Amino acid sequence: MTHAYALRPTIRLAATPKLLALAAMLAAALLQGCAVNPATGGANLVLMTENKEKEIGLEEHQKVLESMSVYRDEALQAYVEKVGNAVAAASHRPDLDYTFTIIDSPEINAFALPGGYVYVNRGLLTYMNSEAELAAVLGHEIGHITARHAVQRQARGGLAKTAATIGGVVTAVATGSGYVGSQVNEIASIWAQTGLSGFGREQELEADRLGAEYLVNAGYDASAVIEVITVLKNQEDFNRLVSGNGGGYHGLFATHPRNDKRLQEAIEEVARMGESAPSKRDDTEFRSVLDGLVVGQSNQSLRTDERNRYYQNLLGYTLVLPPEWEVSETTTTATGSLDGRGMLKIEAQRLQRAEEPRVFLRERLGIEDLQQSEPLEQFRLIGHTGVVVDDQGQAQRVAVVYLGRRAFVFRGTASAEANFDEVDEELLAAIRSFRAIQRGEGTGIEAKIRFVQASEYFDFSVISQQSRISNYPEETLRLLNNYYPRGNPEAGEWVKLVE
Repeated sequence: MTHAYALRPTIRLAATPKLLALAAMLAAALLQGCAVNPATGGANLVLMTENKEKEIGLEEHQKVLESMSVYRDEALQAYVEKVGNAVAAASHRPDLDYTFTIIDSPEINAFALPGGYVYVNRGLLTYMNSEAELAAVLGHEIGHITARHAVQRQARGGLAKTAATIGGVVTAVATGSGYVGSQVNEIASIWAQTGLSGFGREQELEADRLGAEYLVNAGYDASAVIEVITVLKNQEDFNRLVSGNGGGYHGLFATHPRNDKRLQEAIEEVARMGESAPSKRDDTEFRSVLDGLVVGQSNQSLRTDERNRYYQNLLGYTLVLPPEWEVSETTTTATGSLDGRGMLKIEAQRLQRAEEPRVFLRERLGIEDLQQSEPLEQFRLIGHTGVVVDDQGQAQRVAVVYLGRRAFVFRGTASAEANFDEVDEELLAAIRSFRAIQRGEGTGIEAKIRFVQASEYFDFSVISQQSRISNYPEETLRLLNNYYPRGNPEAGEWVKLVE
């Protein structure tokens, strides 16, 4: 007698040669990938040798140099290298050849790539107030490198792809199809994305702890970590005040609230480990090499788009238009166009009341059906953008960005002969480059940091009136000196001015 269950499909398909081979490959990868983390001592899943890690790091470093401007200051570069190498020498992987690079960008950021490559933006350096704070930033990024965080992420991603491939083969065998999955090597994009966007919470916490340990091992005060966090959190508070959005930093201490008790306890524990070690407190060299550091946009960083940068001096804004676009203007509008391709019109309107930019588009401009809708957050400005399609099927890029008490409305179109998607990429890039004109910009005169000793009657509210800072000069000076939102330095204390 034949039982019904005897005809059920079984999992014996797993014993086919293809699946056995794939299973063996996966098992081998797991065994080879289980390695001891050099920083934590725990077991981590990695699918790459250290030599391969260095090779990938060098390749990605070249891509960074090709896509980002390097800040040219030999004394400052040498100083960052000295501090960085001192911290790296006190790490779990002191034998790596570390490379430290200053990126010529006003953005407040730092990041790392595998193999010993650390990058710190010029904008972040302007907000540092001691060598120990700089060491804390570099230590955090070195922590990512020593713990092989990028490599771990790649391993997890690679295994996910392997699993997907095996799943595809299982389906193929079970259904009788001839499909065999394939893996695509996306390592380069993974490194770039990881370095620039940051890591998950647990890895950021680990980098914080490791960085603090290296900081103390190198002879610095562990409290510098708290000071850097304070600087970054003050930035978030200020951005929230002026734009309604706190903004954020890719991962640099971003996992912590302002008064994170767990972090403070961890720092105290690390500090006790180094109580016998001397603390480096003399910041004479620090002030010497940072004196003259450019604040905001540098002439060097502007050269790449200077030919296409449009300045509307009457309304106080600037943006980068696509190459060869011509501009016509009135007192309230500017229109950039190129025959045969497209047009972008910018109109200034007075803000009658505080409202979300998306609400402005809907209520003030009557735009309801907004496609590709997304908020804009740039240069401490907020806005919103998207695409609308009229009854004839013609697409239009629309946006609004708030600057001061004005709302700047953007409308971009492509000509009938042009591809809208291609033109739209240029339109969106132009909108995202919109910002306030900085004092002295366009004259070739850069705003720079100057260290001075505060007098008995030093007051940020008074001194800011002579500053080269165009927007929020008092608040910015306070942020630069870690005196935000209030307070003034004692007589004789070193402070940074912008001249």
